[in-house]
Amino acid sequence: MSHPKEVARVLKVLSVESRVRIVRLLKGRVLCVNALAARLDVTQGAVSQHLRIMRDAGLVIDEKRGYYVHYRLNEDTLAVWREEIDKLLDPAVGACTDTKGAQKCAAAMTRSKAARSRKT
Repeated sequence: MSHPKEVARVLKVLSVESRVRIVRLLKGRVLCVNALAARLDVTQGAVSQHLRIMRDAGLVIDEKRGYYVHYRLNEDTLAVWREEIDKLLDPAVGACTDTKGAQKCAAAMTRSKAARSRKT
């Protein structure tokens, strides 16, 4: 996934407070829309909208049980997202790995170092 556009999509899905709260509620358990709505104190429609976005992103899995649809976290997706976010935030991971921008990045770093040395 290491493409910046994909990482941005992941962060966009998680950028909404209600979705972060849903992730926390679904950790280690399965819940239906009604239970999520009651715990979040929002409408069922609002929860359904968030779950649709999260399902489209592969973050949650829905399972039909009788009249109800229950949701659980997709642990595989979480593992991939965790790895990508760790790579993004880890200062030890190379900054100029984008093949299109690597030369520009290297040139900018060289210019930045030269500018710093002139200031001192």
